[in-house]
Amino acid sequence: MSAADFEGINLPCNISAERSVLGCVFADNNRKGVLGDVISSLRAEHFYIELHSSIYSVMARLYLAGTRLDAVVILNECIKEGIFESEAEAASCAKELMDSAPSSSAITSYAKIVVEKYMLRSLILAANDIIRTASAESGEADKALDYAERRVYDIRSGEEDRSLTHISGVVFESIKDLTDLAKEFSKNGGKPVLKGLETGFKYVDEKIYGLNRSELIILAARPGMGKTSFALNIAVNIAKKYRDKSICVFSIEMRKEELVSRMISSEALLPSESMRTGNVTNDKWSSITDAADVLSQLPIYIDDTPGCNVMSIKSKLRRMKNLGLVIIDHLGLMTSVNDHRGNKVAEVSEITRDLKVMAKELNVPVMVLSQLSRAAEKRENKSPMLSDLRDSGSIEQDADVVMFLHRESYYDKASPNKELCVCNVAKNRHGETGEAKIGWKAEYTKFVNIEFKGG
Repeated sequence: MSAADFEGINLPCNISAERSVLGCVFADNNRKGVLGDVISSLRAEHFYIELHSSIYSVMARLYLAGTRLDAVVILNECIKEGIFESEAEAASCAKELMDSAPSSSAITSYAKIVVEKYMLRSLILAANDIIRTASAESGEADKALDYAERRVYDIRSGEEDRSLTHISGVVFESIKDLTDLAKEFSKNGGKPVLKGLETGFKYVDEKIYGLNRSELIILAARPGMGKTSFALNIAVNIAKKYRDKSICVFSIEMRKEELVSRMISSEALLPSESMRTGNVTNDKWSSITDAADVLSQLPIYIDDTPGCNVMSIKSKLRRMKNLGLVIIDHLGLMTSVNDHRGNKVAEVSEITRDLKVMAKELNVPVMVLSQLSRAAEKRENKSPMLSDLRDSGSIEQDADVVMFLHRESYYDKASPNKELCVCNVAKNRHGETGEAKIGWKAEYTKFVNIEFKGG
């Protein structure tokens, strides 16, 4: 931010803290590698003074390249980039910066101050933009509110800078992620490591590498295949494994009480009909109370508001802490923000596009359940295909992953594999496609890992 004054408001900054951060790196001469303590949280754009930002950018790039960060190397690179016109000017600046840093070990404290001041400046600028948006005569209230919530959410989540970003910072994050992944790969005995949230279903995870951030995952099936049960099983599995993640389920079709009843049935291995009739044997009550205790402690949140749209869902999700996964049941019952005058294809296209944007904006996997057309019922081979997705080709286009559930025994009552369910990964933007076999316990509306003869 170049102006020291913004419409009569002094933009917050702490020049001393900025100088101290840079001075710590210069004074350290890579003996302790203090830059590594802050580089994952401190970016060049966090600095208020352009000179400080430029110097830090050079430091970060050299650090990424594995170069020893001593004053001579840093200043030489700064001169090459035209940050300083002469060696004398560079040396003078470095000395002043080092004098500003009494202790290199305090770099994390200085960096925290720099980031906090940046966030306050960002909030002021966002507030100004929100005022302009809300004041526009043509502005719609819902859209203005969504814009305001998004700006504040972005600041809180550290994603407020949506402008062009130099590749160096992105490269560093990618290398850091790969390094962490490689360490996990080694610890795992050379076996692939899932980057995303583990669904709890081994063969499904092997295909899609878990549910990954910013992905839109479509789970589709004909009625009766168990897509709601599968989604709920995944929600419970993830909630058990990742206790610090909030799992949000939006049920547009069923009441929250019905969903929880299904969860209890699956967890307690209680026949689903018992939840409806009350016919429960005495020996089952212990399992039921244990299941209720386990479920009540999971970080799962359920919303059964009928006919909700992407904007209202997004507004609720922005208030959640440590959001890990979003499940929406189901696409066909969602409403669009705009009036498409009965054009269902246009409406679904808008919804899927907005869902993908939401997944990217919130940086979480979003799983959306969808129905299939009746086309599969008319074919001899009733396995679903991408062309069976109902109402719009944009579903396939916008989705990162498309999975179909299919149980042949649903159609062929004489099938020997009544517990076999095929999860067909028909589209996978970042990996392979193919079938994953899972088990289906219809009595408990529960999917399980199971080995089937013949692979």
